[in-house]
Order: sequence, then C-alpha cells, then structure tokens
Amino acid sequence: MPVLGSTQAAITNRPLDMLATDTAAVRAIAQAAVSVELFTIPLYMATMYSIQGTHQINSQGISYYEGRQWPGMGTTARPELAEQKAFNIIFSVFIQEMLHLQMAANLATAIGAAPCFTGSELQSQEHGWTCYGKDCTVIPHIVDLQDTSGYRHVRVNLEELNGNQCDLFLAIEQPEEQAREQLRAFDRQDHTKYFPDVPLAGWTPGKHVHDLPLFGTIGYMYECYARYISIEYTDGEALWQKLFVNGSVQQDMFNKKVDGHEQAEFPRFDTCFGPQEQDGGLTGSFNKAIDMMAAITDQGEGSETAIKRYRRDAAARLMAVQPDYREDLAALKVDYPSYSNDGKEAASRDAAARHDSAPFDHYERFGQVKDMLPVKTWAQWHKEGHRWDEAMLTNERYHKATAPKNIPAPGDVAGALNRLKDTAGTLKMLSTVATGAIYGITSVLDTYWQKQGTEFPYPSMVGAGDRMAICWAVLGQAPNLATGVPVAEKGVLYHACQGMHLAGEASSTCAALAVYHTCRGSNGCHAQGGCGFAQPDTGGSSCGHSVKAVAAAGNLCGTPKPVPPGKQIYSAPSDNKCATFGGCAVPISASQLYPNTTKTQPPESATMVLYDFGPAPDHHPQPLQQTLTFSLGDNVYDKAWEAYGKVMAARGTPVGAAPAPTDLRLALPPST
Repeated sequence: MPVLGSTQAAITNRPLDMLATDTAAVRAIAQAAVSVELFTIPLYMATMYSIQGTHQINSQGISYYEGRQWPGMGTTARPELAEQKAFNIIFSVFIQEMLHLQMAANLATAIGAAPCFTGSELQSQEHGWTCYGKDCTVIPHIVDLQDTSGYRHVRVNLEELNGNQCDLFLAIEQPEEQAREQLRAFDRQDHTKYFPDVPLAGWTPGKHVHDLPLFGTIGYMYECYARYISIEYTDGEALWQKLFVNGSVQQDMFNKKVDGHEQAEFPRFDTCFGPQEQDGGLTGSFNKAIDMMAAITDQGEGSETAIKRYRRDAAARLMAVQPDYREDLAALKVDYPSYSNDGKEAASRDAAARHDSAPFDHYERFGQVKDMLPVKTWAQWHKEGHRWDEAMLTNERYHKATAPKNIPAPGDVAGALNRLKDTAGTLKMLSTVATGAIYGITSVLDTYWQKQGTEFPYPSMVGAGDRMAICWAVLGQAPNLATGVPVAEKGVLYHACQGMHLAGEASSTCAALAVYHTCRGSNGCHAQGGCGFAQPDTGGSSCGHSVKAVAAAGNLCGTPKPVPPGKQIYSAPSDNKCATFGGCAVPISASQLYPNTTKTQPPESATMVLYDFGPAPDHHPQPLQQTLTFSLGDNVYDKAWEAYGKVMAARGTPVGAAPAPTDLRLALPPST
C-alpha cells in the first residue's frame, strides 16, 4: 500500500511506444471516475426519498395548488424536524454528486474519451441497475466492503434511511487515511488487489474499463488519474498534452449564466475547461484538470492535498489563498427561488439546504445524519399500519369550496394511493416507472457530452425523484432498479396517456411503460408529449415553471426556425409532431394544470397546433390545419383529450368522453 501523502517519483522519459497503452489506461480511469460518481446518484436519491413526509408544489403567481400537499418529502428552508434536516443534508450531497459527475465527464471529453452513462459496469443490457442489491458488497472500481475491517456488514443496496445506509454512505465518502486503515489488514494478506502502481501492470492497448483493478479509495483513483496525465515521454511531451482536445464538448449546469439561471453557483472555481484553457494541453489546462480533481476530492472526502501536488508550477502549488469549493448563497437564492402556497416569494428551500451543509464535506454530513437516527421513514410508517387520508394531503390553506374543480380532490388522491398499495403488481410497475425515468436521464447524458447544444434534462432529475418518492409513499419500499426498461418497438405509434390511441384498437389503457418519461428532453418520439409545460411547436424549450433559455438540440425533425415574438405556437400534449417537441411526463398526472405559458399579465390564452400521423413505419406528422387554445389553470389531460378528439374526428372516428383517471394518474404529483 503506498504511503499516504508520499510523493512518488515522476514518470519521465517514457518510451513513445507505450503511448497507446497509457492512452487506453487513462481513458479507462476517466470512465471509471464517471461511473463511480453516477453510481452514487440513484443510491442517495432512493434513500433520501425514503424519508416520510409530504411537500407543496408552488410557483410564482400560481395559487391553484393552494392548500395541497403531495407525497414525498422536499427541502425545507428552516428545518426543525430530524426528517427535514436529514433530507436537506442528503439533498446537498446529491446535488454535489451531480456536480462531480459533470466534472468527471468534462475531464473525460478533454482527453478524447466519450463518457458512457448506460454501460455494463452498473447496468444490464435492459438498463436495470445491477450494482445494487441485498447481496452486493462492491463500490464499483473502489473496494469490496467484505475486505474492510469495519464495513463487512454493509449491503450496497437501495434501502430506507437506516444504519446500513449511513454506514454505506460513510464508506463511500470516508477520508483517505481512514479508508486506507480499513484495508490495512487485508493488504498485508494480499497487497496486489488494491492501490495499483502507475503505470498499471500488464495493461495493454486493448484493455478497457472492466479490466481496471480496484483502487481502494476514490481519492487514490483520482491520484492515479493525475499521475497518468503527468507522464512525460522521450520527446518531452506529457500524456495530457498529447491527448488534450481543444474545443472538446464541455457542459456546465452549475456556473453557466442563462435566462432562469443568472448566477454561477460555484463562482470561486471552474467546473469545466473554458476558452482560456484551450492551450493544446499546456500548463493552464493541465492545472485546471488537477483543480477539478481536487474539488471533487475536497467536497467528498475533505482533502485535496494529494491531488494538488500534481500542479505543474511550484507557485501554483503554494497559493496563499486556496480555492473555495463551496456554493455561493446569494447565487443559490437567485437561481433557485421558492414560493409560498399562494404563489408569493418565500425563502429558498434548496439554497438553505445546500448552503447550510456547505462547510462540511460529504463524510461529515453523513456522520451528522447517522447521529440523527432513528428518522421516520415510509417503511416504518407503513409497518405501523397507516393509510393515506385527506388530512395528509392538505394544509391549513385548503378550502374545499374554492379549490379547483378540474383536478382530483385530496380524498380521491388518498384513495388511489391506498388502492395502489393493495393491488398486486404495483411494485413491479412502479419499479419499471422509476427505472425508466432514470434511463430517460442517462440515455440523454450519453448524447449530452457528444453534442454541445444538447440540453441537460434537469427536470428529469426532479421527475425521477417523484417516481422514487411515490414508490416509497405507496408501498414503503424502494423501487427495484434492477427491473429492466421495456424497449419501444420501432414503427409503433405509441400513445402518451390513458385512452388516447392514435393507432390500433381504442381502449382506456394508460400509456405503455416503454414510453414513460419525465421530461421533454427524454421524450423519445412523436405523440408522446405529456405534461403542462407547453412546448413551442418549433421545439427548443425546456420543462419547468422556470424555463431556461438554452440552445435547441438537433432532432429528427430538423432545426426549428425562430418564431416572431408574440406569435408562438405550441405543441399539443399527446399530439406532438416529433421527439422532444412535446411536453414532459408520461403518463399525465390527473392534477397537472397549465401555468401562465404566455408570461403576460393578465394571463392570456395560447394556441396549439394539431397533427395527424401517417402510416407505419414512419408515421410522418400531417398538419390538421386546426388549432386548440389553452389557458392558465386548464387541465392538461383534458386538453390532450380534446386534441385527440379533434384528430380522431378528422379521421371520421369520434371518441366520446374521456375515461376516468387511473389510480397511477391520480397518485402522481404534477410535474414541476
């Protein structure tokens, strides 16, 4: 085992005929770094949403959900209960893991590697997650917990917030010195399994990420990464210089300033390679790579020292003012505003959750959570025999007489939640829904770091959380993410929601599981658009009440032309003409209402265009030359059914009244 903090001799004068071998090794480590960060996200998310509680859905100027509560805990601006505090802390780590994933992927593309988010390290060919389970003990690429002295009892599993999960999270995030101590006894018996030397012994150009040894700790993995890019060859160039790609795809969800995200969340350090680092692999870009690795290890395990010593110049290594890797509170308040139940500005919940934990690394945060146990979870709530009722889904501001009549009443939602629990097959169905929601994210990420203009499906993250939360709230169980994702058949015109069949025999069935998704960015085809954030018929918008102006991704329908101000035409739910043009969230929540899409005061109605679709296999969209108006507070499913009715009427096949909503559509909260 290498001595902690020791400075190993620089690798210089390496023969150039080893370049292909070293390239394969460092790119494999780059993918391993991406996979380790990705591994934590569903894991932390699942346990976070196991915490018992409900949340409000509030937006600026919107009061139609006033008095309503929805299944699943959310962040709290001023947490008082242990459940609220624990949720906030885990949320703060979860968001930083997304940051780490972004930086790991940016590092990968900078050396010419295309990061993969759907690979077999973590997932099956059907996109089920095979890295979690009651018999799993391996933190991918890092350690088998059976080899440790203090974590042999720990399961790498999706479970409620309990002692096992806290110990698992501590094992993942533990400081370098402690992690090494956990493996010291095993290392005396077998010193070849962990902490490999660089260059990796026996590596060849044909080897890949699956051939990597276990690194022992996350910090040591990044140290091997830094050591590889530092290798110098007989021609005087370093591996970093030989591999660095000027103009590589660099994505930034956190510091990029766009409409709806005006402030950099981490203004005191960079999370990607900017214009100033396009230097062909010289000192500037190299040191930026080291700084990004240091930021990851500092936020996670609390130490960036081992990585920092790889910076190229002594002055940079001895900076008097070290970078501040914490979020900026003022920026978070601007970027993530919160609103009260009647649509007025309120203290930012997400800003408080993230900033309150900013002084602590992830290991310290999970130690705080463990000290709070026991924390009430949905598993405990269900074991105690509780059932959903109207009181759980309302607060003091709810008034039945003034509540909207075009969404299900709280009692109807409670009844649906209880019936879902009593129905055989609900766990499998909700597991498929959750797994599919996550695949909707990871499949987009595979493209996100290949095409610069691709949008990050951030609302899908929220939607995937809603799907996990509803499984816990209904059953008191985590979704089984090993469940595969059904594959949509080519040439089949699937319908977006209950009863709206544009092909095949009509029925009141809900959408096929193969086309469930949670965001426009993960909407795979025409006629599958869902929720209440109406998308321009030209494409290029994002989901959510706070729409971010970002470049439109290319798609199969071609690049949309700009629409003159004031003349925006929107895509109808379930009747969108092509992939990414529809709204998000299939199936459509029965409680989904349209926001003020036009952003005018007073609110004005907007217009949707309608399409029929041609024969298989291409189902080309055919404009109906008909439109549909919609306004603030209209029910999205009702508008979808109206659009469906017009299309079918044009075919000469009237459809009649819409079916009563399924229990799943009643139970699902509106998209946010």
